Amino acid sequence: MSAELVTKADAVKRVADEAILPIMKAHAIPGMTVGIVANGRQYVFNYGLASKSEGTPVTDATLFEIGSISKTFVATMATLAQGRGKLALTDTVADHIPSLKGSSFGETTLLSLGTHTTGGLPQQVPDEVSSNEQLITYLKNWKPDHPQGQYRTYSNVSIGLLGVIAAQSLQQPTAAIMQEQIFPAFSMKNSFIVVPDSRRVDYAQGYKQDDTPVRLKDNVLSAEAYGVKTTASDLVQFIKANIGEMNLTPEFALALKNTHTGYFKAGGMTQSLVWELYPYPTDVAAVIEGSTDHMARDATPVKKITPPMIPDANVFIHKTGATNGFGAYIAFVPEKKMGIVILANKNYPSAVRIKIAQQILGQMGL
Repeated sequence: MSAELVTKADAVKRVADEAILPIMKAHAIPGMTVGIVANGRQYVFNYGLASKSEGTPVTDATLFEIGSISKTFVATMATLAQGRGKLALTDTVADHIPSLKGSSFGETTLLSLGTHTTGGLPQQVPDEVSSNEQLITYLKNWKPDHPQGQYRTYSNVSIGLLGVIAAQSLQQPTAAIMQEQIFPAFSMKNSFIVVPDSRRVDYAQGYKQDDTPVRLKDNVLSAEAYGVKTTASDLVQFIKANIGEMNLTPEFALALKNTHTGYFKAGGMTQSLVWELYPYPTDVAAVIEGSTDHMARDATPVKKITPPMIPDANVFIHKTGATNGFGAYIAFVPEKKMGIVILANKNYPSAVRIKIAQQILGQMGL
């Protein structure tokens, strides 16, 4: 590496250190990693411990749970299936799951699933649902709180069902499609739904707020809604693919582009397929407001965008993600060819993730 590049990397690391280290201390986060794409270069910086009991440091190979950022890959799977003519976002659920014909949920469109506008699906799979059969029974009896397409109610059930239908249309299980098609398309070699035995040593230990160790369990729709484990380096590759800095096959380039299409306005946020979009330059307060617990928990009125908003390069695109023991964030601006991913093995407030991402990205003109 040239002296100029070393100096540049050192300068970027100082920016990352100034943002990350105080947050780790303030929220008692054992380990974090940050990946940055800016000015035609990429950087990954690691901090702290992947496991406190083992004293294992976070490295470039450390796997983190990314929670709902997993949904962006499900959205890509759906648009890939759409591009192959296997489904259309205007299809109803009953078009793909015949057993739901005649039910309210059967009339729900795939677009509503992908934009959280189903009319009131719960955020989580109900506790009494522990099998796919029980899920179908639950959905047969489900009644919407609102007309479809009028309110945004954030839901793992919603995106999870989109993933199930997309995988079914591609005639493989979700995990197999991710491992064999989606991740390889974006040069993501260290990403998994099911962590193989050979990589368990790299799987970071997550921690609850009381520092109790915890990791994801395999539950109904977990693979589709929040099941990806990956590295900062791999998510840097995903950012590069999303901002046009990677040579992709035409079908995967189109699939990614189609996930950025805006369908509904919810306050200051534009809802695409999973991704959340804002005008750039970014109003940080608006981004934080769109990522509050209120937005995740309560029904928010939406306005349909007609025709849908064609992807614009000059837009800020982001997604938060969390599990009981991990907190994650990804954001990028295609026009500026820059982006960031921040992963931690403890959950902490989304507002803090957004602020430190803005702090780092705002200094990338170094």
